[in-house]
Amino acid sequence: MGTNGHHESFPWKHLIGFVLSLLLTFAALWVALSSGLPLKAVIVVIVLFAMIQASLQLFMFMHVVESDSGKVQTFNMVYSFFIAVIVVAGSVWVMQFVL
Repeated sequence: MGTNGHHESFPWKHLIGFVLSLLLTFAALWVALSSGLPLKAVIVVIVLFAMIQASLQLFMFMHVVESDSGKVQTFNMVYSFFIAVIVVAGSVWVMQFVL
């Protein structure tokens, strides 16, 4: 919904978010395949692009700042991040014993 309470005719915000997400994805692909940077620099750049893209999607597609339940959404995001860290850390820990 727009600021006047009416629906916008075209979802410009979603289109801009989609295009920016594609640009970040292709930029990360270029850095990984063609930049010639050292491996550690490539990893740092890709992680930065991933964090930017995650933030972009939270604000452009998931409308984090547009609802009245900001505390609930913030708690859900923190909980999701915690679960993701546990899954990744657990996977790395298990792979240390397998490999």
